[in-house]
Amino acid sequence: MRKFETSVQELKNDVLRSVAELAWEDRLTTGILDVPEQIIPGPEAKMRCCIYKERAIVSQRVKMALGGDSAYPGMTEVLEIACDECPVTQIEVGPACRGCIATRCVHTCPKEAITIVNHKATIDHSKCIACGKCISVCPYGAIEKKQRPCERNCIPGAISMGENKKASIDVNKCVSCGVCTFQCPFGAIMDKSYITDAVKLLKGAERWDFRVYAVLAPSIAGQFAPASYGQVVTGLKQLGFHDVQEVALGADMTAKAESEELLEKGKLLSSCCPAFVDFVEKNYPDLAQYISHTPSPMVMIGKRIKEKDPKARVIFIGPCVAKKKEFQLGKTMGAIDCSLTFEELAALFESKDIDVEKLEAAQLDEASGFGRNFAHSGGVAAAVAQGMKERGITEEQFKLHSVACSGLAQCKVELMKFAKGIGGVNFLEGMACEGGCVQGPAVLIRSPRNQADVEKHAKEAGERTILGAVEAEEQEPVKK
Repeated sequence: MRKFETSVQELKNDVLRSVAELAWEDRLTTGILDVPEQIIPGPEAKMRCCIYKERAIVSQRVKMALGGDSAYPGMTEVLEIACDECPVTQIEVGPACRGCIATRCVHTCPKEAITIVNHKATIDHSKCIACGKCISVCPYGAIEKKQRPCERNCIPGAISMGENKKASIDVNKCVSCGVCTFQCPFGAIMDKSYITDAVKLLKGAERWDFRVYAVLAPSIAGQFAPASYGQVVTGLKQLGFHDVQEVALGADMTAKAESEELLEKGKLLSSCCPAFVDFVEKNYPDLAQYISHTPSPMVMIGKRIKEKDPKARVIFIGPCVAKKKEFQLGKTMGAIDCSLTFEELAALFESKDIDVEKLEAAQLDEASGFGRNFAHSGGVAAAVAQGMKERGITEEQFKLHSVACSGLAQCKVELMKFAKGIGGVNFLEGMACEGGCVQGPAVLIRSPRNQADVEKHAKEAGERTILGAVEAEEQEPVKK
């Protein structure tokens, strides 16, 4: 039995596993209403005020596991009944207030929301507009702005407190980075799932005469520890996948193409992270022209599989919520038929009682180390540089000046510099997640070791080059 890092993660797994089990057994219609009581049997509540609220929350999670609200365009939704434990006031007076006679906070407040009661500043929140002027003038720093974790960590500013005091997501600002899904300590925000679609594809393969391929993101390394990468591959084949391929091989293809594109255009923003691309398009439209036209590694490998096998159906498996959005919007050029996360893969294994730790390890060794290192911050830029080197491009011909952005906060800073030409950067690698994909919102293990696991996996590729990996793949025969 897997040990989960948080109770939120465990609850999510329970829901996804239960829904997947029903999908395998064709019992979704008859059994779905029983899931909340099965997961929360009672009679006592474990996390909330009562089992009825806990079951209501599970019901909303079941809905998300079934694809969420089809009328809502966003990939993440607020589970309103679960969003009720965070402080709802934004500006608060702390214990450091000395009740000074200067009362700058009182005189500065434009809405007269602050008064002195019993020698201490008191805020009338019915008047307060959270402008923060009182914070800046307090000599003791006694007035603080309290933000919910989801709101504080949303760099695009898509999350705010709605009229009902619940978190609200502005889909026009949201880039589906998924940070809010793991930052909320109550699990009140969840990503939509395509897990039942994946089960339908796997079950329908033989009946409809197609073959289902799994493409694994390189950040998978170490995620199912102590199980090895090869054991996960074997587990996928036991789930019914015809074959498994590395997205890292698609990364090699991307690095080769992107290095050529950079040489041609002279200045690029990377296109691998869909959340970063969306962030640029929504917040820096003038810079959108610099976004690379090279497809992401996921699309690259999916396209190649379908070129070789006309009967192929491709399911991407990674740590990313934005990849689901990329698929939902139809931006994968038909290369991908479904997108899952590592969390959903773990639930699929459990739904079929597959213990990957007990399986024989399969061999999956296609990509270069540079392709595998795409998973962490700086990996894309390093691969593009290597792609130029392998093509014989010298510094005299093109001097690469790249910057790798780890997280949207850093992306924001570097994009402003890029727009003004500060620093002479000609290749900007953007990763929405701090640390890169290794710290994606749907990883099973969130640890500094994640990058080390990916780097170890990359070293196992030996001396294989980017061009060598791509050329070897191109020589593979086409299936009929």
